[in-house]
Amino acid sequence: MALCIASAAGVAKIAAAFFTLAWTHSVEKTRWEEDWLIADGALRLMEARVQGSGAGMEPGADARFDGKFWRWTPRSQPQHALRLRQMPGSTPGWTLCANGTCRMIGADGDSDLTLTPCSD
Repeated sequence: MALCIASAAGVAKIAAAFFTLAWTHSVEKTRWEEDWLIADGALRLMEARVQGSGAGMEPGADARFDGKFWRWTPRSQPQHALRLRQMPGSTPGWTLCANGTCRMIGADGDSDLTLTPCSD
């Protein structure tokens, strides 16, 4: 399995079947994290975490607090693509972690990214 990250500069490929996408909410300045699985040609959201609530950041109905994050399992359909777009004035970029390595994506001014499972 692999994840493709498409931007105006081209496509980057990361060999991974699982990744975490994290960012800081533009209004609340609170960390949000999501765990994604790449399976059957789609992206499946496995867990979401947020450090607080407010401004459209309410935890899911089954959320539990672990002392740092509210964690829950979203009920969503598999996605064929994730489109990441930044609002002007928002915190730049996202952190993408896979295979024990984290990297910033979108922080270099690329405010329009698309994440998809790669076709091998």
